[in-house]
Amino acid sequence: MLLEATQAASAATQSGRDAVTSRSSGMDLLAAQAYIERAERTRREAALDLDRQDAEVAARRTALQAAARERQVMDKLKERKQADHKAEWARKAQGALDEVALSVHRRNGKVAA
Repeated sequence: MLLEATQAASAATQSGRDAVTSRSSGMDLLAAQAYIERAERTRREAALDLDRQDAEVAARRTALQAAARERQVMDKLKERKQADHKAEWARKAQGALDEVALSVHRRNGKVAA
């Protein structure tokens, strides 16, 4: 859009020069000047719009980076909690197996005696 507006402004300036160098009436010169001004205004508006869009992209990129960091923190926390849960479950399961083994050992000891 900015490129098109810049090209239109350049074309308007060139047509204005052509109007001045050839025999033109005052109305032709005024029309050429109005055309040049419109094309230049369009180019400035396109440049401003591009700047606004660049600023919006930068703001969204910053927000996306913050969200990505937050997501990584949450994922690490989830993994840590899951590892803690597995360790706790393994400890309890091992305790239960130890109890079973101890009761079997005690029973075998009384029967053998």
